Amino acid sequence: MQFEIIHQSKRSRARVGKITTPHGVIHTPNFVAVGTNGTLKALDNQTVNSIGLELMFCNTYHLLLQPGTKVIKDAGGLHNFIQRDMPIITDSGGFQVFSLAYGSVASELKSQGTKSNKNSVVKISEEGVLFQSYINGSKVLLTPESSIQAQKDLGADIIIPFDELPPYHIDKKALERSLDRTHRWEKRSLDTHIKNPQGQAIYSVIHGGIHDDLRAKSCKYLTNLPFDGYAIGGSMGKNKQEMHTMLANLLPQIPPEKPNHLLGIADLDSLKANIPLGIDTFDSSYPTRAARHGTLFTKRGDIKIRSGKYSSIHKPIEEKCRCATCQLYTLSYLNHLFKAKEMTALVLASIHNLHFMVNHMKETRNEILMNNI
Repeated sequence: MQFEIIHQSKRSRARVGKITTPHGVIHTPNFVAVGTNGTLKALDNQTVNSIGLELMFCNTYHLLLQPGTKVIKDAGGLHNFIQRDMPIITDSGGFQVFSLAYGSVASELKSQGTKSNKNSVVKISEEGVLFQSYINGSKVLLTPESSIQAQKDLGADIIIPFDELPPYHIDKKALERSLDRTHRWEKRSLDTHIKNPQGQAIYSVIHGGIHDDLRAKSCKYLTNLPFDGYAIGGSMGKNKQEMHTMLANLLPQIPPEKPNHLLGIADLDSLKANIPLGIDTFDSSYPTRAARHGTLFTKRGDIKIRSGKYSSIHKPIEEKCRCATCQLYTLSYLNHLFKAKEMTALVLASIHNLHFMVNHMKETRNEILMNNI
């Protein structure tokens, strides 16, 4: 993997760059769509490729459990298995394991947790995490070494080391103990990767929650190891402002000569707030999830397509949009499909929202080139 900074904004830390991988170029800053099981929900990969999504995020945890990484390896790797000829990034599986155990920050704040999943993690030890498969209940031990081997079988262009994701509400001393173990796990992941690089790049994951001192500690430790880039993970805070403050303090500490990635955050408000900080790539399932719930993105704001006011508007979602949905179909037709609960509605809405995000990032890069961001 190679990373080149093409332009540094004169107005902020925002920058335009280019990441070159074995399966193509990723222009930064960029949006990374999440294809949990090797596909974006409601979209086949030929459609995704035609829209121009330059980087797809696939989840090792889910693919490990089904169909199994050996099946994918025997099929010629993930690119061949899912028929995607553009770059792919995979995570370690750690996020899914721990999020199943602890739940989201939102559920924590509501004191809900995920009680039904509390027993999914059987044991956390220095070796790794023993958990129960949600497919068949069998026990699976995920370690730094086995996580990296799984990602070797998948063959993604960019891989992530195994890490622990503690909950938002955690004692700081416990968080620091978790951070130290995560650093040991990441070093073991890196050592395993170096034995067989396989043309893949590996990003570290900077942790520390909302504590600036722990984020600085994590950044200092990981940037002294030969990772190819830096992901920002762990708890981002209870709201967007808390996350932005943490990121604003952290980004100046990350070496600029390598790419960075913000894990799990890519809504439009967060992109607008955090691209000026110098973040290169962002992943999220939000655009396609929003589409499935009837929310369509436009430059003038979101459209709730199920609203009756769209039942007789015989115009596209956006007049100047070049996506296949807007070229062929109208708001009135989409309104009808959603009300009729037709699966085609989810497909057409997802095509539009994904196209919107890809085009939005192109426009954002042009704005940075003109020093407007």
